[in-house]
Amino acid sequence: MKILLTGQTGQLGHVLAQDMQFLGQVICPSHTEMDLMQPDQIRSFIRAIRPDLIINPAAYTAVDKAESEVSLATRINAEAPMILAQEAQALDAGFIHFSTDYVFDGEKTAPYTERDQPYPSNIYGKTKLEGEQAIAEQSDAYWIFRTSWVYGAHGSNFLKTIVRLAQERESLHVVADQIGAPTWTKTISQTLQQCLRQRPENISLTAYLRENTGIYHLTADGETSWHGYAQHIVRQLAALDFQLSLKTNAILEVATSGHPSAARRPANSRLNTNKIREKFNIALPLWHEAVDQCLTELFEMEKAKNRH
Repeated sequence: MKILLTGQTGQLGHVLAQDMQFLGQVICPSHTEMDLMQPDQIRSFIRAIRPDLIINPAAYTAVDKAESEVSLATRINAEAPMILAQEAQALDAGFIHFSTDYVFDGEKTAPYTERDQPYPSNIYGKTKLEGEQAIAEQSDAYWIFRTSWVYGAHGSNFLKTIVRLAQERESLHVVADQIGAPTWTKTISQTLQQCLRQRPENISLTAYLRENTGIYHLTADGETSWHGYAQHIVRQLAALDFQLSLKTNAILEVATSGHPSAARRPANSRLNTNKIREKFNIALPLWHEAVDQCLTELFEMEKAKNRH
C-alpha cells in the first residue's frame, strides 16, 4: 500500500511519517516536490504516485499572522485539502485530515460535540473550517480529526516554550481563562493506528474509511487551563530530576484580556470525544500523563544528543 503524507517536517507529520509505516510505503514529498501553494503541482504529484491513502497533517498554523495573511492561510488550510480530497476520490483512495478546536468560538459552556455548529472567531479557524467543508463535498471516504493544543518533542509548541522559559525566568505570566486539553502528537498517532488496525481483513482501506466516514474529536482526556498546563510542566521538570537549572518559582495567572493578540482565542476549547471512543472502542490518555511521557522523551533525546 502507498500512503502519501504531507507536512512531514511539522510536529504531527514527523510522528506520522514513522508510525504509519505499518500500513505500507509512506511517501513524504518535500516542499519542492509538492508545494501545497501550487494546485497543479499537488495534482501532478498525486497522479504520478497514485497513493492508496492520503494523510494531511500539513496546515498553516500561525494563528495571529493568519489575520493578515488570509490568502496564504486559505490556500494551505482550505484549497489544498480540497484538491487532495478531489484527487483521493478520483483514485478511490481514502483521505485522513486533521483540523482544530478553533472551528468553534468557545462560547459554549460544555465540551463541543461533532454535531455542534462550528462558528470560528478568527481567520485560522475559518480557513480550517473551509477545509473541512471542502473535504466533505469532494470525498465520501474521509476521516477528519479535530484536535487541540497539540504538542510534541519535535517542532515548536507551548510545552517546549515553557521548558525553555522555566530555565530563563523567575516568574511566568500565563493565561488562566482559556480551557482545553493539551494533546500529544503520539496520542493522535496511536489513536489513528488503533482506528486503522480495526479494519476487517476482507474490506479495503478505502471502503473501511467510507463505512466510518466523518468528523471525529480526538484529544487527550481531562481538561486544564494554559496556566494549569504550565504549572504541571514546571512541577514535572523538578520532580523528574532532569538536572536542569530551573529559575521559575512563580507562575502567575493572567486573563486573556491582559494578553492582547491579533486573533481572538476561544475561551472553551474542550472537545467531547465520546464519538471516537464508542465507534472504535478506544481509551484516550489523561492529558497530564501524556505530558509526563513527552517530557521524558524530550530529555532522553537531549541526553542522546549530548552523548554524541
